[in-house]
Amino acid sequence: MRYLNYINGQWKAPSTEEFRENLSPHNKESLGEFPSSAATDVQDAVAAAKDAFPDWKRLSIHQRATYLQKAAAILKENIEEIGRDLIREEGKNLSEGMGEANRAVSILEYFAAEARQPLGEVIPSANEKTFLYTTRTPLGPVGLITPWNFPIAIPVWKMAPALIYGNTVVIKPADLTPKSVYHVMKAFDEAGLPAGVLNCVFGRGSVIGNELVKHPDIKAISFTGSNQVGRLIQEQAVEHGKKVQMEMGGKNPLVVLNDADLEKAVEIAVGGAFKSIGQKCTATSRVIVEEGIYESFRDRLVARTKELRIGNPLHEETYIGPAVSKTQLDGVLEMIETGKSEATLLCGGEVPEDDELKNGFYVKPTIFENVPTNAQIAREEIFGPVIALFKAKDYEEAVKIANDTEFGLSAAICTNNLTMARRFVEDAEVGLVHVNSETAGTEPQLPFGGCKNSSSGSRELGKTAIEFYTEVKTVYMDPM
Repeated sequence: MRYLNYINGQWKAPSTEEFRENLSPHNKESLGEFPSSAATDVQDAVAAAKDAFPDWKRLSIHQRATYLQKAAAILKENIEEIGRDLIREEGKNLSEGMGEANRAVSILEYFAAEARQPLGEVIPSANEKTFLYTTRTPLGPVGLITPWNFPIAIPVWKMAPALIYGNTVVIKPADLTPKSVYHVMKAFDEAGLPAGVLNCVFGRGSVIGNELVKHPDIKAISFTGSNQVGRLIQEQAVEHGKKVQMEMGGKNPLVVLNDADLEKAVEIAVGGAFKSIGQKCTATSRVIVEEGIYESFRDRLVARTKELRIGNPLHEETYIGPAVSKTQLDGVLEMIETGKSEATLLCGGEVPEDDELKNGFYVKPTIFENVPTNAQIAREEIFGPVIALFKAKDYEEAVKIANDTEFGLSAAICTNNLTMARRFVEDAEVGLVHVNSETAGTEPQLPFGGCKNSSSGSRELGKTAIEFYTEVKTVYMDPM
């Protein structure tokens, strides 16, 4: 089946008349053909968004919320199909894939409910006759560039606040996972969203993303992806005078103290590192353990990792599915080979030999120990199921290792000591801290984002989403 771009309320073929096959990472099954669009298609989408903006802006926030509510209801009605399509094109296991699809519904419902929240402040004036207040105004057409690892949740958590606060949208989904965003576009179309308010152009980032970033009518760019691409987009966006939001990589630590519940800590490490085959910016990639429990923790972690079922992501018993593509798998395998020369391999590090998996992009979950802090596997984001284990003599050394990175997205600690937990919250140089839970995971009502080279500093989701998608207008009102 061929899928089309969504521009100005219509499904349109790309101007190139070229399409790219969407393949399952499990067995290379065809999941349909999606447009390989050109800059001309982006220009059409931006023109539609620009034309639709004045009328969309004039609607009350409650009127805009009704479209989010309708789209959420449509997604919910079709959640089984949507979740399975996500699993088939991205590789998450059944539980995670269905969970992400349901999360998209929750995000839409959350931002629809923001219609009931204040949008400004009344501020006392020094002049008794002056009425001072602030309000929020939308930016205009915004460009969203989204990644393949959360192919429905991240697109929705960008477009939902953009829309509810009065902006129009042109989205460029990841070319490896286009079908998930197609379902979102279809839901908004069926919800009766006015033409031009939401537009989607499929294609290569180097073509579609580049045109979005430099187009003069796009007022802001929100990007999630790699640091290399993110920094390039940031430079171009600033050069063209655009507001820009970047969420990028992570090298997230889990610290396990001597007093931790070992069984629970092992499950937290396994879940944080190996769910979604480690293809998360918030995945646990470094596990730092106090020396008093290091050997016991290590042995339990290796044993538990060897129990994990690798297989078809649509099977209920599967814990670890495939990498999203051959390119992604090759990159992970290359880093594992580098790790073998830098550290001690404890388990994994190879492609499974099962006949059922031979046509997919699979790798066994991998653990290294005796990892130097300056090793490549200790410093670079791998985006795969790889743990680097470190032994720390005490809490102070553990925190020093945890913070020894250019990234600052997420960190976690396992401890029964409330004082140490509170210290870690203060000491960890990250935007997200978890106590006795995985480094991964977020809820729509909470801000999401990092520091250092993980983020441009702004936050997504929660109450803070309004900061990026609006501007503050200050009003002075005096009588005649």
